Amino acid sequence: MSDDCCLKYPLLMVHGMGFRDRKHLCYWGRIPNALRSRGADVYFGHQDAVGSVEANAMNVAKSLDEVLRITGAPKVNILAHSKGGLESRWLASHGYADKIASITTIDTPHHGSKTVDFLMKAPKWMVKAAAKGTDIWMWILGDRHPDCYACFDILTTKTAEQFNIDNPAPSGILCQSFGFKVKGAFSDSIFCITNPVVTRFDGDNDGLVSTDSMRWENFRGVRTSTRKRGISHADVVDIRRRRFTKRAPSSDTEVSDIVPFYVEVVNELKEMGY
Repeated sequence: MSDDCCLKYPLLMVHGMGFRDRKHLCYWGRIPNALRSRGADVYFGHQDAVGSVEANAMNVAKSLDEVLRITGAPKVNILAHSKGGLESRWLASHGYADKIASITTIDTPHHGSKTVDFLMKAPKWMVKAAAKGTDIWMWILGDRHPDCYACFDILTTKTAEQFNIDNPAPSGILCQSFGFKVKGAFSDSIFCITNPVVTRFDGDNDGLVSTDSMRWENFRGVRTSTRKRGISHADVVDIRRRRFTKRAPSSDTEVSDIVPFYVEVVNELKEMGY
């Protein structure tokens, strides 16, 4: 048993779009247990899969308050993936800054997507119909307030720009961001269609989010794997529950297994007194 990740404050992990926190099918794969085995006190955001940023942030707020009640801690560290990073930022800007010690975002679309800008040029009725169909399906799967259209909208560059104006990096909170990328369309079969489209409009990406959009406060750079395929939007939350390769990383920008990456991030927070 190690204490490498024994933080001063509990760790609240906030998931991205399209999934929910489930007990037997963890969104974060092997990562939470690896952090717990090293001393971290880990909890989850429990927001909807396709809720709006505002509605989901309020769900995260309830989870955060419960963590503080259970642990007696005055603050939490937030580790957020994808859209969860936007929800964490909104929360910090709306009355919860004094309850948050740090926010770390991973592959979060802070600046929106030109690809989504293009897709939103489709007839509005068509976009809304697709969103409504998704809402119904996600409600059946457990979402209480699905709003897929709001999810589409926050990913446009115009709405993202206004979001950044309205929700600047809060003072008094350690804020940092990380990015990952894949090499191409065949790097991850999950994103074989989306990757070339996003590459066409936005450049380098992880299959969904461009590396430019991942840049936020204290950007720690873009990482890839020790294999040529790189690391996808799904790889970064350990969807396959396995190492990428046995070869050890040869630089700070290479990752052979996503779990040690998270251990390193949390260990750094510990060393900084968080």
